Amino acid sequence: MDASSKPTCHIVKPGHAYDGKQGLSYFQGISAETVGAKGICMHLLTMPPGAEAKAHLHENHETAIYCLSGQAHTWYGDRLEHHVILHAGEMMYIPAGVPHLPANLSNAPCSAIIARTDPNEQESVVLLPELDGLVAV
Repeated sequence: MDASSKPTCHIVKPGHAYDGKQGLSYFQGISAETVGAKGICMHLLTMPPGAEAKAHLHENHETAIYCLSGQAHTWYGDRLEHHVILHAGEMMYIPAGVPHLPANLSNAPCSAIIARTDPNEQESVVLLPELDGLVAV
């Protein structure tokens, strides 16, 4: 193996944003697209007041969220029948295949670091439009 094909470390500054299928804008971070990651994706999300994602799931990948500031409401379950509020300093785990819909119902931005076991930024996102009307946000 020559030095040019040897894995190396990378610093990523989340300056570039992209619009996710879920309807939110993410700051690009660690992913297959940015650094050639093989098993993880991590990015920064800031939801402005009133922002709401589309109902979705990540088919075969787990998600871990650390809320940096603000708070986010998340409805989850087969019919979005469960509800939690994630506050700054708390973490949330979403198993693979669990439908969920996050929203910022406050009047302040909510920022979080999101990590998934899918190295691709959007590959495992499955939109669930049939669930979008179930929650009165």
